[in-house]
Amino acid sequence: MEKIEGLKIGKKLNEGKTKEVYELLDSPGQVLIKSKDQITAGNAARKDQMVGKAAISTKTTVSVFKLLQDAGIKTAFEMQCGETAFVAANCHMIPIEWVCRRVATGSFLKRNPGVKEGFKFLPPKMEMFLKDDANNDPQWSEEQVIEARFNCGGLQIERCEVDIMNRTTLAVFEILEKAWATQDCTLVDMKVEFGVCAGTKDILLADVIDNDSWRLWPSGDRSLQKDKQVYRDLKEVTPEALQIVKRNFEWVADKVQNLLVTKTSVRVVVIMGSRSDLGHSQKIKQACANYGIPCELRISSAHKATDETLKIKAEYEGDGVHTVFVAVAGRSNGLGPVLSGNSTCPVINCPPISADWGAEDIWSSLRMPSGLGCSTVLFPEAAALFAAQIFGQFDHLVWAKLRANILSTWISLKQADKQIRNQ
Repeated sequence: MEKIEGLKIGKKLNEGKTKEVYELLDSPGQVLIKSKDQITAGNAARKDQMVGKAAISTKTTVSVFKLLQDAGIKTAFEMQCGETAFVAANCHMIPIEWVCRRVATGSFLKRNPGVKEGFKFLPPKMEMFLKDDANNDPQWSEEQVIEARFNCGGLQIERCEVDIMNRTTLAVFEILEKAWATQDCTLVDMKVEFGVCAGTKDILLADVIDNDSWRLWPSGDRSLQKDKQVYRDLKEVTPEALQIVKRNFEWVADKVQNLLVTKTSVRVVVIMGSRSDLGHSQKIKQACANYGIPCELRISSAHKATDETLKIKAEYEGDGVHTVFVAVAGRSNGLGPVLSGNSTCPVINCPPISADWGAEDIWSSLRMPSGLGCSTVLFPEAAALFAAQIFGQFDHLVWAKLRANILSTWISLKQADKQIRNQ
């Protein structure tokens, strides 16, 4: 292959229908994945050259992996190299395709006669397929995957690993589904693959995620589909038809860029009763940063400077930025009620609990006058989480971090359980 500046490329390690994998001589823990200008369908029963596809597919894959990594999903992606390739962690691939479906279509209908196209899966439907071109990638059950006893890079694939890949596939689908919804596109289904990192033995989302990997229906309308299904459905492949397919792929690659940003602006404003509450408030700010949420710290006493408290509140109204106020006040909490009674913004009480008067301090945050709706949490991390859950209802990037955090917690518990059982 051609040289890429800054990389010493070694031998070809693997070649698939649409990509090639090369060793990197100076980075034994990494590989170069290079896309081809080739489009296939039906396990390459149909195969055509589509000039420019390699760059389009790489652009899509890189953007998708960046979105997932920013959310907190572990992937093999490292960095893009040129228009048609990217560096990834060297992984021993697990020979299973994981498919997640929201809407029944395609092969699912053939395998499940009687189910009408458009049936919606709630929750999404999970399926697994063995990567075996000779036998047309047969569907497998979880039990078959477990009993296959795959050993990938020294990691035995058992129930724990299967469950982790299952859960990760679901989280990846839901994050991308939420992101595509911002573009008025329905993510109908998608497939992903996993590998075992040669260096860490971690299971990573690997391979590629491009327009070959999913079905996308703008406005939920199958007739407007923009994915590879358009190529599969062609009765005859002509130069004109391939141009239509290519324009669809370009449309998707451009739209994917929009998934990396949000049109909404959000912030948390922490108002503390005195400077002695600064340490508690800074913990809230640090926790907000984990969700990508800007946080400002202010000081005002609702008891001693009510007019100033209301002036500060007014500074954050009317500029179009979605705001959550967090009231940090010990002893008698006047901040939360005053803010809640004079603002339409959500208010969260997060009182710093003292060792001597902890229980008594909490009552002033819990026992609110009628007509007030501020909530109360005790820990700074919980205040940030609550604010993120509010913003996540309309900001897909915040929601993605929340979803990935749920997955990470679940995986940690699953792995801890496996470790203690194996002791």
